Amino acid sequence: MARILIGIGLFAAILMSAETAGSYADSIREWQKHRDVGLRSENGWLTLVGLFWLKAGDNTIGSAPNNDFVLPKTAPAQIGRLHLADGKVTLIEPSGAQKNLSFDEKKPDVVKAGSVSFLVIKRGERLGIRAKDSASPMLKNFEGMTYFPINPALHFEAKLIPDVKKIPILNILGQTEMEESPGWVEFTYQSHAYRLRPIYEDGASGKTLFFLFKDLSNKTQTYQAGRMLNVPLPVDGKVDLDFNRAYNPPCTFTSYATCPLPPKENHLPFVVNAGELRYKDGHPYETSSK
Repeated sequence: MARILIGIGLFAAILMSAETAGSYADSIREWQKHRDVGLRSENGWLTLVGLFWLKAGDNTIGSAPNNDFVLPKTAPAQIGRLHLADGKVTLIEPSGAQKNLSFDEKKPDVVKAGSVSFLVIKRGERLGIRAKDSASPMLKNFEGMTYFPINPALHFEAKLIPDVKKIPILNILGQTEMEESPGWVEFTYQSHAYRLRPIYEDGASGKTLFFLFKDLSNKTQTYQAGRMLNVPLPVDGKVDLDFNRAYNPPCTFTSYATCPLPPKENHLPFVVNAGELRYKDGHPYETSSK
């Protein structure tokens, strides 16, 4: 009887372990589906069609080739003039109507013109126009992302080592911004301890720890400039660090994004074979001073 009970107990433990593994894999696949829906949305990164830097005074915008900022043919030929003065941007329409455009990152003013929309962004001391087109060829031809096989060995209960300070984050334009970091996140992989330094990011689902990291997979398998990872804020000093949720930056798909780059302390000396693979038509990373 004891042997039978032990056998039943062992079978129950194996079944519970299998269910837990299945539940974890399902959660990763659900995250991948959510990622795909976001990329395919009419406001996603695949719709980017332009990044224009404003000069002082008037900047004309529309689909006609004589504009300073030329949009896709799906937009009107002449949308108006974007007037930059004293750090403010005013849209002056052909009718003479005027509107000041806010570039508050949480609630910017979006101008819609046909399938095209645009807004003002600020990068360092520069103001620019980011344009999107819900009918963009990149979105239309998108074939979806591919992933490494789900790898539970790269899912860690890491620990936060507090060291609050601002750290420099370089972007592909060559600009540097100081971002707040709560400290180091330490994890152990194959008997070695490693550390990464995250910053904070405010997203649609709330505030998260945001990791910009490079690893040896960037050479051939993942995006050359590195990948990104968002995880929940620490609980009792513990961090749920799961590289199976690592994803490519927007610069994978377009030259019109202003992606941040991993700081040197976030370069891992091993292959992180988990998360998103390089997109087949990925845009090659190039540092630009434009």
